[in-house]
Amino acid sequence: MNLFESDPGRYDARSIEILKGLDPVKRRPGMYTDTTSPDHLVFEVIDNSVDEAIAGYADTIEVVLKSDGSVKVSDNGRGMPVDVHPEEGISGVELIMTRLHAGAKFSNKDYAFSGGLHGVGVSVVNALSSRLDITIFRNSHEYVIGFENGIKTKDLEQVKDAEPKGSGTSVHFFPNPKFFERTVFSKTAIQTALKSKAVLCPGLKTRFLDEASGEENTWTYEKGLDEYLTESLKNQETLFDKPFTGECRTDDFQASWAVNWMIEPGHTLEESYVNLIPTRLGGTHVNGFRSGLLESLREFCKFRNLLPKGLFLAPEDIWNTVGYVLSVKLSEAQFSGQTKERLSSRHCAGLVNLQVRDAFSLWLNQHVDRGEALAELVMDQARARVRKSRKVIRKPAANGGVMPAKLSDCTSDDQQRRELFFVEGDSAGGSAKQARDRRFQAIMPLRGKILNTWDMAPAAIMESKEIRDIVQVLGVLPGEADLSRLRYSKICILADADSDGLHIATLLCALFLRHFPDIVKTGHVFMAMPPLYRIDVGKEVFYALDDEERQSIVKRINRRKKPGKIHVQRFKGLGEMNPAQLKETTIAPDSRRLVQLTVDAADTLADVYETMDMLLGKKRAKDRKEWIEAQGDIKEIE
Repeated sequence: MNLFESDPGRYDARSIEILKGLDPVKRRPGMYTDTTSPDHLVFEVIDNSVDEAIAGYADTIEVVLKSDGSVKVSDNGRGMPVDVHPEEGISGVELIMTRLHAGAKFSNKDYAFSGGLHGVGVSVVNALSSRLDITIFRNSHEYVIGFENGIKTKDLEQVKDAEPKGSGTSVHFFPNPKFFERTVFSKTAIQTALKSKAVLCPGLKTRFLDEASGEENTWTYEKGLDEYLTESLKNQETLFDKPFTGECRTDDFQASWAVNWMIEPGHTLEESYVNLIPTRLGGTHVNGFRSGLLESLREFCKFRNLLPKGLFLAPEDIWNTVGYVLSVKLSEAQFSGQTKERLSSRHCAGLVNLQVRDAFSLWLNQHVDRGEALAELVMDQARARVRKSRKVIRKPAANGGVMPAKLSDCTSDDQQRRELFFVEGDSAGGSAKQARDRRFQAIMPLRGKILNTWDMAPAAIMESKEIRDIVQVLGVLPGEADLSRLRYSKICILADADSDGLHIATLLCALFLRHFPDIVKTGHVFMAMPPLYRIDVGKEVFYALDDEERQSIVKRINRRKKPGKIHVQRFKGLGEMNPAQLKETTIAPDSRRLVQLTVDAADTLADVYETMDMLLGKKRAKDRKEWIEAQGDIKEIE
C-alpha cells in the first residue's frame, strides 16, 4: 500500500493549504475590514489620498457617490506609480492592488506619517469589489487599469490623445454584495469622514457629491481643531468661551488638540485621530491625553489648596462632560486590527501625557479664574460619584471568613473603579504590589496552577483552599446570579507569557465561565497581556508580546537611516520585570493591554461550552487528541 495514498482521515503536509494573492481577504473578509457595510472600503481609499495630503502633495479630495451604487474617490496627489517594479516585473499600481503588504508606507522615506501603515488597505478594496477601475494622471500622461473580483482584466495602458493634466489618482469601484451585510453606502458616514479630514489637515479641501440626489458639500478649515470644536458645541453651554488648544512637533511625533467642558452633561464631541484616521475606540493616545489633563488639574488644585480633605479626583470626573478633538501623527503607528479603530502603540501614552500635562499646567496658571472654575466643576463631579458609588463589603459572607492574608486590597470604596489582579506566583505578586495604584488596584498572588474545575460541582471546588480564597475575594458564590456583592469591576488574570502561564490563565478562564458565568457575561473578566520581550535601541525602549511583534519592531528599527545597536531581552516570567516595567507594560491603565473574556456574539453559549468541554473535560481525551492533531497549529483567533 502506498503510504501517501489518499486517506480521508489522514492529516499530513498535503492538508496544509496556502492562500495566495488576495485569497485570504476573500476567504476571511472580516479579518481585514468591517463587513457590515462597504463604508470602510471608501475610508481606505480616502486614507490613501489623505496620506498624500499629509506628505504635502495633495490639497483636494473628492468622493462621488454614483447613481449605480458605485463610488469614485479622486485626489490631486502624485498619482500611483506606473513604472515597472524592478523585482516583481509588474507596474507599481498593479503590485499595490493585487498583493497584500505591498506599499510605500512601511518606511519613512515617502510618508513620514501614514494611516495606511498595514499595507493591505487598498488591495482589500480590490479583493472585495466586483469591479475596480483606476485612472492615474502622472508625468503629463493619463493611464488606466481595470480589475474584476481582484483579478486584473485590463492591462495598464496610456490613454492616447488625452489632454495633459496635473497629477492625481481616481479609484472607481463597485463593492461585491456577497461580502457585506448591506451594500448601500452611508452618506452620513462618508461626509463625516471627509469633514474630519478637512478639520485635521488645515488647508485641505474635501468635496462630496451624490449623483442620485444632487447633494453636494465642500469643507475647508483654515483654523482646524479650534474652529471645529467651537462649531460642534455651539448649542451647548461651555465652561470656557474659547477651547484650550495646543500642539507639539518633533521629527517622529506630532499632536494637536482642542478641549472644553460642558456646564451640564449632554451631547458633546469626543473625537480622536491618528494620522488623520478616526480612532473611534480611542487607544493609548486618548489615555495619555486624559491622564495629562487630570494630572495637571490635580497639581493646580494642590498648589492652590482647592481640594477638600478626603476627596480624590478620578479620571471619570474630568471626563464626564468633556468635549475634545485630539489629533496625533505618529511614525509607524500600531493599531488594534485592520479597521484601525484603536491605537495600541504603547509609547504614545507617555508622549501625549507629557506634552498635554506641561501645556495645560502652564495654561491653568496663566488663566487662574478658568482653572478654578474647572476645578469646581470637576470636584462637583467627584462628589456626585462618591454619593452614587456602591459601598464594598470588605468582609463578605461568601463563606463566612475574612479576606485571605495574601490579598493586597485597594483603598477605594467605589466598586466601579476597583480592579483585582490574580497574579501567577509570589515573586510576580511582589512586583505587582509595587507597580499597582493602591487606591483602586488590588493584587492576589496565586500559587501555581489551580484545579481544573470544569467537570466539578460547586460544592466540590470549595474544598480547595485556593478556590475558597478566590471566592472569598470576589464576594460572590459559585453559580450566584446576584452580583451586587461583587467587590471589583475589573477582574484581571495576569500570568507569565509562556505555556505554563497560558495554562494557568486557561484554568482561571474555565473557572469563571463554568462557575461564575454571570461575571463573564457582564464583562468583568479580562486577560492582562504582559510582554515577552524588551527591545532597547539607545535610549528607546520597546516591548513585544510575542515573537511576531518582536520581529516586526526589529525590522522597523533596521529600516531607519541610523538604526543603532539593538539589544533584545526575553522575560522568562513576570518576576524578572522590575515594578516600573510591570507598571508601564501591564498594570497602568494608560499603557497596558487588556483582552476582555467574552462569548462571541456569533456563537451560542452551547457551542462555547462544547468547545471548552472538549478541551478540558476529563472524559474527552480522545476528542482532545483528534482536535490537537487537526488544529493544534492555531496560533491566534481574530
